[in-house]
Amino acid sequence: MTVRPNDFYSKNSDFTGKRVVNADIQEIVDFHASSAVRIWCNEQSDSFPAHWHSALEIILPMEEWYDAVVGKEQFHLVPGDILFIPPRAMHALTAPDTGMRFVFLFDISPLSALPGFSSLQPVLSSPLHITRCSHPHIYEDTYQDMVRMRNEYFGSEEFAELTVFSLLLGVLIRLGTDSLRGREFSLGARPNKQREYFVKFNDVLSYINDHYKEDCRLEDIAAAYGFSKYHFARLFRQYTGFTFCSYLLHLRILAAQELLSRPELSITEIAMQSGFSSISTFNRVFRQQVNCSPTEYREKRRPSAVSALPHSENP
Repeated sequence: MTVRPNDFYSKNSDFTGKRVVNADIQEIVDFHASSAVRIWCNEQSDSFPAHWHSALEIILPMEEWYDAVVGKEQFHLVPGDILFIPPRAMHALTAPDTGMRFVFLFDISPLSALPGFSSLQPVLSSPLHITRCSHPHIYEDTYQDMVRMRNEYFGSEEFAELTVFSLLLGVLIRLGTDSLRGREFSLGARPNKQREYFVKFNDVLSYINDHYKEDCRLEDIAAAYGFSKYHFARLFRQYTGFTFCSYLLHLRILAAQELLSRPELSITEIAMQSGFSSISTFNRVFRQQVNCSPTEYREKRRPSAVSALPHSENP
């Protein structure tokens, strides 16, 4: 499919020219009506200060560099690099004076209902920088799929959005499979045993994602799925790249960050609603993961502390 440069802008002609950012510097992504995807051709020289949104963002520079800070991590992107920014991750973007990149935004909540999608949650928990050197086994296929997504979206063919999401799902599965490569379950385990572990840990992650605000104990979950706590802890880390405790805390801090946008809730209420039984533990873990206290996080995001994000017709 051949896409003309002008098509990159006509497709998004419904955009009002204003990005909506609330007091918590959450960007409300302006998807098309009844849509869950928006792809921008971005040629702006403006930079974007720290903000977050519930969409998965993927950045693909085509000309010149592009810099991103996601949480505490810094990324320098060159043409052909691919950066995945997880939903709800605080990030800032810096552009050169000239250049072009494509910015993909997806509401992936509809995918969460698919069987097995919980297994991809660990992959989507941290930013991921894909380059030819860092991911030689999957880079070319991933890059070509991103280009196909762009072409389908701007080509405005029938079933374009469905095709884009099918390609996205393929990319996410590839990333998940690659993350498991070299992390086989239990040294010497037979293939059928590894398959059994995969099924069980997909169920485990589904359970944790639904119940992380409750009293989730490693020993109880291990016993429920037929493991000793030591075997379960080792397999959980092999499967997710997280310890059981760190994964649980990661989900709770994400929930707390969203709740901190609600001024009617006290810090103690937010801690309890996020699954923490102790305000001191909540404050300590929050500072470790976000690099500031919950109160500081909230203060930084008050309206008086937020500057408007720059805009033009092509964000």
